[in-house]
Amino acid sequence: MAVKKILLLGNPTLRRTCERVKYFSDPEIQQLIVDLRDTLDDFRNNNGFGRGISAPQIGVLKKIIYINIDKPLVLINPEIIRKSKQFMTLWDECFSFPDLSVKVKRHTKISVSFQNQFGKREILFAVGSLSELLQHEIDHLNGILAIDHAIDTKHIVYKSEMKLLTSQPTNHYDL
Repeated sequence: MAVKKILLLGNPTLRRTCERVKYFSDPEIQQLIVDLRDTLDDFRNNNGFGRGISAPQIGVLKKIIYINIDKPLVLINPEIIRKSKQFMTLWDECFSFPDLSVKVKRHTKISVSFQNQFGKREILFAVGSLSELLQHEIDHLNGILAIDHAIDTKHIVYKSEMKLLTSQPTNHYDL
């Protein structure tokens, strides 16, 4: 098992733009995919959430995303090629700031062009939560964090505080 340390908010590596992958058979690239898988699985087992992770979150500036919702999927050099005009607003969570939730606005539908782990070009049409997840992870590859998409500063909250507020019959905050 190759579980890596996840970089946290404030680490400058998270703000850097990643490089495109050129050599898909490179053993380092294949090992990175394994590391992303193992790190995602470990985080999910220890924290109870997690659907995807990007290479910069473990300190590697390569355009690689690993997601696992119903089945694993590796996206290399992903690019959003189409976005819906419709938006959704939701609470976003991130491994790099696991104690925070951020309310963001994302496109409800996107199309993503990417290469699989063997270099074959594919296109993925994503709706709803998958669309949100892919936008979140692709942002990571460009040095953008969910916190940058907060609809305003009132909508960046500690998860523990949000649980307290939402469990009370009267909510004094407009969350």
